[in-house]
Amino acid sequence: MIKAVVTGHSRGLGAAVAAELMARGIPVLGLARGHAEVAEGMEQATVDFGDAAALGAWLQGHTLAGFLAGADTVLLVNNAGVVSPVGPLAEQEPAAALRAAIVNVGAPLALSAAVVQAAPQAERRILHISSGAGRSAYPGWSVYCATKAALDQHARAVALDGDPRVRCVSMAPGVIDTDMQAEIRATPDARFPLKQRFVDMKEGGVLVSPAECAARLVDCLLSKRFGQEPVDDLRNGS
Repeated sequence: MIKAVVTGHSRGLGAAVAAELMARGIPVLGLARGHAEVAEGMEQATVDFGDAAALGAWLQGHTLAGFLAGADTVLLVNNAGVVSPVGPLAEQEPAAALRAAIVNVGAPLALSAAVVQAAPQAERRILHISSGAGRSAYPGWSVYCATKAALDQHARAVALDGDPRVRCVSMAPGVIDTDMQAEIRATPDARFPLKQRFVDMKEGGVLVSPAECAARLVDCLLSKRFGQEPVDDLRNGS
């Protein structure tokens, strides 16, 4: 039996991934600050990924292990993330930078370890939602670039651990039409000099829908070749 854990499932890409998994008959445990509309095949838990103490306390509980009981394959989609703070160092709020590091890096790394340990008899597949920003530096995005690069390195190192029952991929999904993209387009030019590029993509109709991206991500998660490339890009035909 396959079971899946999806972070940030209450909206955007996370909601689309959760819906796609459930449409394929895979039960989902959704983790987010807010709840999604209740759907058959979904369990939900309220978790603030920016609160390290609260996340640690939740991970010490029994919800995760209880949900994963009986699974022979476990999927973890580390989707939750934030793009802020945006701007040069002189304009970044230190508390926002700290929260971004916890949400974008600390939480997915901790959850990855927790999932692997909670289902020791299962095959475990971990999918980090990364970004091209983790592989190319952008002005104004030092925090976002650094945190996404950390996910890439985590996947590479997990592959080197050599456990054939644990596969981890850090996947750049492309530019998706989500609330995060709207936030980027609303950023002042002075804070993010490349903003016009994202405005042009929206106006040009080239953004991928969350549902289309989710279908391809789930195909990738379930494929036999998942994990062969620990750092990948969905636009490469993965």
